[in-house]
Amino acid sequence: MNKENKLIPGLPPGFEDRWNKKLLLKKKLLRAIENNFIKFGFDPLETPSFEISENIGSFLAEDDSNPMSDVFSFEDGGKKITLRYDLSSPLARFVAQNNQELPSVYKRYAIQNVFRNEKAGNARYREFTQADCDIVGNVNPAQANAELCNLIASTLLECGLKKNQFKIYLSNRKIIQGFLKQIGITDPSQEIKTIRSIDKLSKIGIKGVVELLQKGRKDDSGAFTQGASLSKVQTEKIVEFLETTMDIKNSDLSKFSKAIFDIEKFLTNKLSQEGVNEINQLLEILDYSKFKDQITTDFSICRALNYYDGFCVETNLNFKTKNSKGKEVDIGSICSGGQYNKLISRFKGVDIPGTGISIGVDRLLFAMLQLDQVKIEEQKPVIVCVMDQKYLKNYYEILKILRDSYINSEIFLDSKKNLGKQLTYANKKGCPIAVICGEDELKENKITLKNLLGIKGQNNQITIPKENLINEIKKLIG
Repeated sequence: MNKENKLIPGLPPGFEDRWNKKLLLKKKLLRAIENNFIKFGFDPLETPSFEISENIGSFLAEDDSNPMSDVFSFEDGGKKITLRYDLSSPLARFVAQNNQELPSVYKRYAIQNVFRNEKAGNARYREFTQADCDIVGNVNPAQANAELCNLIASTLLECGLKKNQFKIYLSNRKIIQGFLKQIGITDPSQEIKTIRSIDKLSKIGIKGVVELLQKGRKDDSGAFTQGASLSKVQTEKIVEFLETTMDIKNSDLSKFSKAIFDIEKFLTNKLSQEGVNEINQLLEILDYSKFKDQITTDFSICRALNYYDGFCVETNLNFKTKNSKGKEVDIGSICSGGQYNKLISRFKGVDIPGTGISIGVDRLLFAMLQLDQVKIEEQKPVIVCVMDQKYLKNYYEILKILRDSYINSEIFLDSKKNLGKQLTYANKKGCPIAVICGEDELKENKITLKNLLGIKGQNNQITIPKENLINEIKKLIG
């Protein structure tokens, strides 16, 4: 192939290779997350990457004229199929399809990749891993939602975050929805645009929200988002409400009644009052929790996905993160979710409420790498060097002894390379020990071990009887 015709290696924006320390840490986080989900009584579920488009729907799109613009959809034999953009919509389809075989209360967890056709950057990917837990069935909502809040706190602590490094924020979408009806916003399209605008308060501030509530907003990249076209009076009332909620955002749960009193003058609509009552019931259950100090309220949270219709939760970090250029960035919520009573009822003959949370594993990984406070145990292999082709049988016998003793090990795969090149390979890979056996060692039934991680200048090589191989290696690798 001519040089000019050769491919240039690379990935499309929003996709990432993960390897070495990053992948090892991700796997460690995934183990901690899954073990904690199981500890809380959730059962595993795996669904396909693709769903029939009309079944999965699209609850992401901000462009009403192109509702599937934020997902990846394809033609498949006359039907449209879509790569899942979350794990809740596939769960709704699964429950509707299998509800006769499921327990009356179905607690499931799923840890899988999802795909979104949206702008990438700052720990925002177009393919990323989510770890979800959902409770589906007719239960006491306060108990179910309190269990999810406890699960979030417990799981993040198990992942290695400290209590002062994250906060869980609670709200109820009914509070905002009722308030919008109260000020005359009744058109469904305008309502969802308004809710999505309000939900961006923590990212773009009051000024940015005002722009989205009215004509629209241009972000730093130059992209323009069409606004909700509210009147000046409606906008002013929402701003007044939001400024009040900002004042009480970090209130201790014990001060919640005071927080409600502060916004009570805004909440005359019955739906808002219903939301307040549900929050009160939830906090009553959370008062029994050992994690209650991790939890507070933020009534501006209303979740952009429009299948949520009650309880909402977002979990934010209390420390700054930086992008690859060293600039401080806001990576957003690392765990969020809420209640959805109608997501499953879209399917015929099924009307089951649900509630759930989702951990953004790759966002969490992005932050944890910067903290560097979780120890990663890399179990690199011992390498058996090949000194002479004619002794291959002996080297494979040593390799068998190592592997039968559950010591990670490999044999160098090219006997034509000299020892120096074999050790260069081992050092680059990070192997802790090289097993070296020449003709003299083999005649005396001995083995030489070279400590590749030893301090330079010290004697890092010992020759031992073959029967002491495993004990000596265990001493060196701990």
